[in-house]
Amino acid sequence: MNMQNLMAQAQRMQREITAKKEELEKMEFVGKSEWIEMTFNGARQILNVKIIKDGDIEDEDKEILEDMIQIATKDAFIQINNAMNDKLGQYAGALDGLM
Repeated sequence: MNMQNLMAQAQRMQREITAKKEELEKMEFVGKSEWIEMTFNGARQILNVKIIKDGDIEDEDKEILEDMIQIATKDAFIQINNAMNDKLGQYAGALDGLM
């Protein structure tokens, strides 16, 4: 493969990766726990936080609520990572030959 073809292939791949990243950043991911539902975009920005627990939250429940926020955040980030792997995983091996 000559250098010109290699450069064209690398540029094409870069455009594809950029397009897929932009697509992912626009997607929404909802992380849930028993008490919390959090919505993030693919850039890991919080779009919405909703408390879905019925009734009042007692003072002693604040620590549980903090844990539920952490669980919902982790759930959404796992979804984002899986989506990134699905969309961009095909490029991981291809980049080895270009480095």
